[in-house]
Amino acid sequence: MQVVIPAAGMGNRLGNHTKDKTKCMVKVHDITLIERSLEILSKYDIKRFVIVVGYHKDKLTEFLGDNYNGIEIVYVENNIYDKTNNIYSIYLAKDYLVEDDTILLESDLIYEPQIIENLISNQYPNVAVVDKYQPWMDGTVVELDNSFDIVNFVSKKDFNFAKTDEYYKTVNIYKFSQEFLKKTYVPFLEAYSSALGDNEYYEQVLRIITLLETQELKALPLQGEKWYEIDDIQDLDNAEVIFSSKEQKLKLLSQRFGGYWRYEDIKDFCYLVNPYFPNDTFVGEMKHSFDTLLREYPSGANVQALLASKMFNCDQSQIVVGNGAAELIDALSTEIDCKLGLFLPTFEEYSARFKNVHLEKITNKNYSYTIEDIKRLAEKVDGVLLINPDNPSGNFIKYDDLLELIHWFKKENKKLIVDESFVDFAVNGIESTLLSEDTLNLYSGLIVIKSISKSYGVPGIRLGVLASSNTTLISRIKKKIPVWNINSLGEFFFQIIGKYQKVYNSGCKSIINERNAFYQQLEQVPFLRPIESQANYILCEVIGKNSEELVSELCQKFSILAKDCSKKQGFEDNSNYIRLAVRNSADNQYLIDCLKEI
Repeated sequence: MQVVIPAAGMGNRLGNHTKDKTKCMVKVHDITLIERSLEILSKYDIKRFVIVVGYHKDKLTEFLGDNYNGIEIVYVENNIYDKTNNIYSIYLAKDYLVEDDTILLESDLIYEPQIIENLISNQYPNVAVVDKYQPWMDGTVVELDNSFDIVNFVSKKDFNFAKTDEYYKTVNIYKFSQEFLKKTYVPFLEAYSSALGDNEYYEQVLRIITLLETQELKALPLQGEKWYEIDDIQDLDNAEVIFSSKEQKLKLLSQRFGGYWRYEDIKDFCYLVNPYFPNDTFVGEMKHSFDTLLREYPSGANVQALLASKMFNCDQSQIVVGNGAAELIDALSTEIDCKLGLFLPTFEEYSARFKNVHLEKITNKNYSYTIEDIKRLAEKVDGVLLINPDNPSGNFIKYDDLLELIHWFKKENKKLIVDESFVDFAVNGIESTLLSEDTLNLYSGLIVIKSISKSYGVPGIRLGVLASSNTTLISRIKKKIPVWNINSLGEFFFQIIGKYQKVYNSGCKSIINERNAFYQQLEQVPFLRPIESQANYILCEVIGKNSEELVSELCQKFSILAKDCSKKQGFEDNSNYIRLAVRNSADNQYLIDCLKEI
């Protein structure tokens, strides 16, 4: 058996990475793509490597030499690589193709060795490795029948997003028999190239062959084996994460701050969202209007405020909409010049943005506090920043106590800033919101912030609100943010959310039930001490283990992301705490099973 690798292309989309070398010489974790492939393939009974070279061919041939691990390397030159596509490179290698059974693969792939093992051991002589289509994938897709015959190669112009569940992406790794190459593929290759020219792709020939009734080409669907095709700098960045060592994986993922949909194996117990909303009907309505929303400008800030005021039962002049709560926190920090108190540990966006903050460390092991603690903190400062429920502890101040605090702060003439991003997940939490005209009117020194992204499960839209009866403050904040800080998807969310409020309320009750069950399961893990929470996360003390090592092990072994709190501001030295998001029942059970295995 031989291996044929087209490697003549310029790889322009990789920018500076391919300015002075061909694409297969790009490194992922200090190893070039071509070395990875040859190392994997050389473990098998391979007679020779046939590499089609073009762009920077001298560098590649010098780099590889005339053999790899004792296996001969033959070079085929494509001197018009800048005017042709890969069909021409394969055409140039056609005389070699007909001489032996062949593995054909692209030079810009990174993949797990098991893929080659499964391909070579597969009983069928002509096989294409395929994977279930995912949104990040680009290029040729195929359709299969129940016998794993490839019945159609789907071109880009024929791609139908309504059929993506039926599509498989070609991994661009193939096994062909000498007989198939000699009698079918190469003759069709020659005819196709003669008729349509050199600026085509070799998969087009396979597409024509599938129209025959011989059904010579079988598919080998992957079963979770990792691979990635590196066409541009984003692909390279993603590949660095997917093929990172166990020691590197957590660090690389943590530095991304999201975007984990690119890694389908990741279970994210770190970032906090609502697993029970939006429901399918809500998503369907968003999809139905997506084309219009994508192409049209959103309304300005005043209309956004009007829509938000309808949602939260307050006056339009009392509320401002932000591109996530983070934008509003930043804008508010420039408007508040008094000294504010903040309990630690907590959500660190506030201590990072507000410059004049007194940090009060909580010393009990549950990191809990009461309204009396809040009043004592307020006596030291001009106002208090209160996250309710707090993050990461889940500590909650009930609505009646909040009303008492509002009257107390009004009497003391001190500001009270309440972030209630997680309040809907508390018992009776939806009734505990301060976002209403009547409550806001109790005191102009009350400022309420809410992240819609977190509570309503739409972090991709990026929505948050800030409200106060101090309309002068609201007006100043509106002037600080762009008139189009919210996109049309966000505006449409406000427009339709009223129809789904009952569904949302039911989803919040589901989270409460799931949190209670999750808490009880965590209590059964011998090295964890979970702390009762009124949010959609649970803070756990790690006992007899190192929290940083535990989070790393969860990531390395099970692709679970969890939050290590040990280095978070406010935790005692040598403390070991992790925070776990509450997800749906299946995901939570998976985490519990992994913890038990540890």
